[in-house]
Amino acid sequence: MEDPLLECHYAGHKGQVTSVSFNPNLTQVASGGLDGAVMVWNRKQSMRAFRLVGHKDGVQSVQFSPSGRLVASGSRDCTVRLWVPSVKGESTVFKAHTGTVRCVRFSQDGSFLATSSDDKSIKIFSTYRQKFRLSLKGHTNWVRSVSPSPDGRLVASGSDDKTVKIWDLASKTCAQTFFEPDGMITSVAFHPDGTCVAAGCSDSTVKIWDIRTNKLLQHYQVHDDAVNDISFHASGDFLLTASTDSTLKILDLREGHLFYTLHGHQDAATAAAFSPDGSMFASGGADNKVLVWQTRFDKYLSELLLDEPHDPASLRPAPMANPREDTRHAPSRGAATPQPPTAALQPTDLPYSLTSTLEHIVSQLDVLTQTVSILEERLTYVEESMTARDPVPAGTKRPMRP
Repeated sequence: MEDPLLECHYAGHKGQVTSVSFNPNLTQVASGGLDGAVMVWNRKQSMRAFRLVGHKDGVQSVQFSPSGRLVASGSRDCTVRLWVPSVKGESTVFKAHTGTVRCVRFSQDGSFLATSSDDKSIKIFSTYRQKFRLSLKGHTNWVRSVSPSPDGRLVASGSDDKTVKIWDLASKTCAQTFFEPDGMITSVAFHPDGTCVAAGCSDSTVKIWDIRTNKLLQHYQVHDDAVNDISFHASGDFLLTASTDSTLKILDLREGHLFYTLHGHQDAATAAAFSPDGSMFASGGADNKVLVWQTRFDKYLSELLLDEPHDPASLRPAPMANPREDTRHAPSRGAATPQPPTAALQPTDLPYSLTSTLEHIVSQLDVLTQTVSILEERLTYVEESMTARDPVPAGTKRPMRP
């Protein structure tokens, strides 16, 4: 297994980098900054970057469309723009919000764009028709983040009102609400299979809920300051986080522990995103830089999980890690620190795949035992009832049932 590697960095923003996104073909990286610019960086050194100018205030969020032909951006000027990532930098402007647009996210099929704003609403725009579709209201404070589910039926949102809400687009109503009592929600993301939603919080924690059971699955406290952005790996087995403490962290969700701590930014890490295929990830910071990393550790994932499908319901409860212990041996800038598993997860233990299988078998045996017990009770009750209604005279035998 190899450690993540810092491949390159881009410097061109004149203010804090707020958001990063990969073109699905991996040839470009888009970034937004408080300087009001959207930058499209070409990974080939021979090709110049595109600086897309049109917003009248800082850009809070950017994302490439699934086709890679468009880049969406949201700004403090209360507008959303759809750009053609080229030298000309042509764009279409959406004016539907009345406050800062904090987040823009395309649906997985690219048919719509979800946005969230300081006006406390989430809005849905048709990508093909480039028209406003609907508005979702229910938060009582700024909505900082939004994330469509993989199937496009639901949208998750996170707000300064300390809640994560799950919205049903068909009924235009809030289907579920998860409460975070200790911190505001800075970032939300749907798990790749749509069964779970993760949230980064201002109180330095990361939480993952199962939307099928409404239960908190995992709770991580591995940062020293607010978590500003989160991103799932394509496999769903890792979560990337960016924090004001200037570090990036990678969480191993299957084992429930901190996997890596990454040092690259000289100031707060404000943005983070895996590439769609998981082979790379990018980060942005208050140092005005965009860093691009090679994941590399995902090679071991394909070997470990070659024959084992992932089920988020089997996520282990995450131990509460001490963030100061994680950074005690902080390496030089641009290096990655692999994090050892907790004592309960030493290499001498059974492989997780085997443990999970055995736990499943035991749970099924418990269910079977309970079922047999219930059947025995019902059979006894039936026999007693029949005996009471049809007593058998002494010395005679009851006919056998056919």
